[in-house]
Amino acid sequence: MNAHSRRLMVSVGLGILLNPLNSSMVSVALPDLQHKFQLDFTGVSWIIFSFYIASSIAQPVMGKASDLFGRRNIFLIGLVVAFIASLLAPLSSTFGWLIVFRIVQAIGTSMMVAVGMAIVRIHITEKQATALSVLSIFLSGAAAIGPFIGGVIISGWGWPAIFFVNIPFVVISFLLSWRNIPKDEPRESSSTGMSTRKWLQVIDAPGILLFTLGLTALLFGVLSAKSSGHVTFENAMVMLTGLTAIGVFVRHELKVASPFIPLRTFAKYPAITKVNVEFMLVNVLYYSLFFGLPSYLQVVRHVSEFQTGMLMLSLGLCSLVTSPIAGRWIDKSGPRPALVVSAILMTLGSLWLATLNQTSPVISVCLALAAFGISNGLNNVGMQAALFQSSPKEIIGVASGLFNTSRYLGTILSSLLISIVMGDKFNFDGFQLLAIILTIISLSLVWMSLRYRKSEHVSLTNH
Repeated sequence: MNAHSRRLMVSVGLGILLNPLNSSMVSVALPDLQHKFQLDFTGVSWIIFSFYIASSIAQPVMGKASDLFGRRNIFLIGLVVAFIASLLAPLSSTFGWLIVFRIVQAIGTSMMVAVGMAIVRIHITEKQATALSVLSIFLSGAAAIGPFIGGVIISGWGWPAIFFVNIPFVVISFLLSWRNIPKDEPRESSSTGMSTRKWLQVIDAPGILLFTLGLTALLFGVLSAKSSGHVTFENAMVMLTGLTAIGVFVRHELKVASPFIPLRTFAKYPAITKVNVEFMLVNVLYYSLFFGLPSYLQVVRHVSEFQTGMLMLSLGLCSLVTSPIAGRWIDKSGPRPALVVSAILMTLGSLWLATLNQTSPVISVCLALAAFGISNGLNNVGMQAALFQSSPKEIIGVASGLFNTSRYLGTILSSLLISIVMGDKFNFDGFQLLAIILTIISLSLVWMSLRYRKSEHVSLTNH
């Protein structure tokens, strides 16, 4: 890889890491945000929901937008949007304004993730696999060390620091990207002029609106009912609105030529459906731990933000170390053995969490985190390999989009699960119940991974 390619890699890498970094740093900031804005645990959870809902919508939309406006332009605009959001979010006078800037931040960082891989694939022609694997490390590494970075900076400067820390990354990435990302070639759509109506059809604007309305209304209705302790008429109507919107969304997606989420693919390829369901459950489990354990450490155990970040680092390090080893193992043996081991480790880790109490030694927490970290490293490669071998090559792009949608749905469901279990205040009894639920989910993953046929095999290098 020549010098220009390396500079391009750094330029793109510094941009795309902002999305996973900001999705994970906030896990350590939840108690601080609760105190600042006088919120219950259900209320503060919207700082997580809003980011993932916005990201799940923005990434596929911005991927399509790049075909019209150019990948370089989308990447640079994303950096500007992320800069503005990161600068203004700490100045929020209310939690509502913080959510608004959090959504803007999710859109900006998603713009870079949506086109970053494509930029590298187009402009780096030598050792593409190596280049793409390096970008994957930027993505997974940022998510893994996010709680550590968050814990360190929050302990010194409070919750606003998780936004201000983005600014140097954004500035450096913008300067490097402006210089190193080649300009986009003129597009036919630009010269002929795509109409607004045509553009809305391409991105399936009605589908996006129905998806957003349905998901947000359902979440709001369920969480409101949980906070009030019973289902009121207002809660019921909100949930009914959400269910209706989801029903209309499904009908719309089955009819439209260019759907936001191609639901027909699930019916046509059951193996893809299985992989996506399993991947969604993996993310429910992993992110329930990811967002639940820092609150347990700070609220129940009264551990500082800095110490919480240090403990959570064991999760990220185990994941990063395991991923390359998992790649070689899966390339030789296929995804089944790795996914079985991963599911078993998640089961053991969940059972271990259920045994923790208010005075358990720190090493007990580290052991649980190590088990989840290793399983996450195995899943990072194993689930992708399972997707490859279940998807015909001609629809791999569609399958990858569905795969990312399953990831975001899993993270949203994990936040919903924690909020329902904990209610208004994070507490130890709720944490133990969460561990039991995670054990049940992980046992289902053991069963699902064992059902992979022994004959299944995939070569990651040759696919």
